[in-house]
Formats: sequence, structure tokens, C-alpha cells
Amino acid sequence: MIKAGHAIQQAVAGLSFDDYCNSRLIRSSVERECIIVGEALTQLSQRDQELFSQIERAAQIISFRNKLTHEYSKINNQLVWGVIHTNLPGLLDQCAQLLSDLEGGRRLTIRPAPGGAG
Repeated sequence: MIKAGHAIQQAVAGLSFDDYCNSRLIRSSVERECIIVGEALTQLSQRDQELFSQIERAAQIISFRNKLTHEYSKINNQLVWGVIHTNLPGLLDQCAQLLSDLEGGRRLTIRPAPGGAG
């Protein structure tokens, strides 16, 4: 999930919203990586509900993934762009903190990220 998030950030680095909208290749790449993030959370929800519940807005992220997957003709580029810049950084911070806690043998609750994640 963290790798997918970083791939999204790398794909849009230095781009304007217009650049993003005008590049089908970049939009497709970003959407695919968002789907991977949502699918990873779906799998986590089935394997470890306690861990899943510690990720802020996880259910909304899965819903976003479902829209990208099943309602692709109605994708709102402005919404995707907003998620990338507003919510993704906080989600990545939460996931990195959780991973660090798990690798350290601790099972701690994640602190909510400033501005939320999702």
C-alpha cells in the first residue's frame, strides 16, 4: 500500500491539475495505484479487523476504490486530484507509523493524521 501511494505521488510530482487531466497515461496510472491501495485495505479488513480499524477512513478508501473500478466512465478528475493532495499524505504517514509499530513488536493505535486521511 505504501509503495502504491509513493507511486501516485511520483506520477503527479511537478504536474498541474491541467497536466494531470490532459494525460490519460498518468490518470490511468494514478487510478490503478489507488485501486491497489483500496484492494490492500479490503484484504486487510478480511485478515485483521483490529489492524484495519486503526486506519482512518479505511472504509471510504475502499469505496473510492470501488468507484474507480466499477464506475470508470464517471471518474471525477478533480476528486482524484484532491484525494492525492489532501488525503494521501496522511494515509501514508499513518501506514508508515503502523508498519513501524508492527515491526517493533508493538500493536499501538495510530494517531490521526492532520487533516485526515482517506
